[in-house]
Amino acid sequence: MKIKCLAIDDEPLALKQIAAYIDKTPFLEPIAFCQSAFEAIEYLTKNEIDLMFVDINMPDINGLDFVKSLEKKPQVIFTTAYSEYAIEGFQVDALDYILKPISYAVFLKAANKAKAWFELNQKQAEVVQTTQDFLFVKSEYKLIRILLSEIKYIESANEYIQIHLINNESVTTLIRLKVMEEQLPKDKFMRVHRSFIVNLDRVKVIERNRIIFDKNVYIPIGEQYKEQFQAFIDKTFLM
Repeated sequence: MKIKCLAIDDEPLALKQIAAYIDKTPFLEPIAFCQSAFEAIEYLTKNEIDLMFVDINMPDINGLDFVKSLEKKPQVIFTTAYSEYAIEGFQVDALDYILKPISYAVFLKAANKAKAWFELNQKQAEVVQTTQDFLFVKSEYKLIRILLSEIKYIESANEYIQIHLINNESVTTLIRLKVMEEQLPKDKFMRVHRSFIVNLDRVKVIERNRIIFDKNVYIPIGEQYKEQFQAFIDKTFLM
């Protein structure tokens, strides 16, 4: 498996070093490199990342506050020259904490820890056979049979997903949204946002780039998914 990586550091030489280390590590995939938290926030609104290497000491927004501000958090490895941030770093569920100057051996140790986390997470994600009509998911030590026709939408919740049903109940299971997307029939379900998949048969109202299921549920249509969703609308749109 390849782990998609983003690195953030306001120091160009430090960012260049992390970029070289990522490129050198076979199971890491370099995706983006940012010199500020603001640049990273803008990138993350439109793209999906597995792992971030985040410098803590940055101007305007430091790395800790940046990670805390994210609603949907990739996994994080912090980098910094100051050891006093270590405890606070782990309080935001960082996978690891690397002190500068960073040798490749230290970097690789942290990267291997991330690799082990993703492999374990992948093993725990169990979606049992999907047919044209239903699927089974594991939730709280039980296998639950869910009719595809009864799914309204599916929402990412960090490493879990919530499957929202037409009876307003939901089922939570440990699986990444991308894995679930691959299990579902493409003619019935569509990813419309980095955090949402919708049942196309349940889409009734669209307003201002949002799918409205009821007065309390508004699903945003992400920028990178607009073209695909518009193509679906255009097939049946009457002037």
